[in-house]
Amino acid sequence: MSITLILLVVGIVFLGSLMRAVFGFGDSIISMPLLALLPISLSTSISLIGLVGFTVAVLTVLSGWKNIDRPVLKILSVATLFGIPVGLLLVKFTPNSVITYGLGIFLVVYGIYSLIKPRLFQSKSRLWLNKPIWSVPFGFAAGMFGSAYNMNGVPIVVYGTLRDWKPEIFRKTLQAHFLVSSSLIIIGQFMGGFWSKELFVLYGFSLPAIGVAMLLGTFIHGRIPSYKFERYVFVVVILLGIMLLVNPN
Repeated sequence: MSITLILLVVGIVFLGSLMRAVFGFGDSIISMPLLALLPISLSTSISLIGLVGFTVAVLTVLSGWKNIDRPVLKILSVATLFGIPVGLLLVKFTPNSVITYGLGIFLVVYGIYSLIKPRLFQSKSRLWLNKPIWSVPFGFAAGMFGSAYNMNGVPIVVYGTLRDWKPEIFRKTLQAHFLVSSSLIIIGQFMGGFWSKELFVLYGFSLPAIGVAMLLGTFIHGRIPSYKFERYVFVVVILLGIMLLVNPN
């Protein structure tokens, strides 16, 4: 493994971790297409992003539990557990391009719709989601897409924006859920034989970049006004959807 390859992987991990630290999601959708351009196996790429996501979630959650929506987190976590085996079947029987195109179209449409929908009407339409039980389908979808494509953040981001979570609740609850779901996912990846010596070499070199990205991302996040945060999230959702459509593999 060349030094150039290691540096490229570390740079990609840094970009993904920075996105995750600022907005709470988006790392895998940025990192996976870029890693696919490098001469490393798909199983190594998937496992690396899984370990990186787990590490970022641990560091974020350790910084404080007070902003986490705990009742919702419990239900999301249980639902995610049931969604994981469905995702494994999905990746086995469904072409990857079909899933990524579908997700890309959904994210673009949802992001644009959320940006242009009148605020008053939007708030009223979300009241039915206030009960934690309505998080079940989103948690199930997170487990399904997480185990199949490392995209467990997409359904939770949609749920968080529908609930109108404040920025800190949005970010912390997302990371707490990622901590639980990532734990389950990396266990599945280990049992599936995805781990290798190459994986741990790349992960070890990436750890300093993850730390720097966390510090920088936390700084940037703190400078975003709360009233603008949701609009920024929707813009990011649209951009990520476009990325999936441009590079569906």
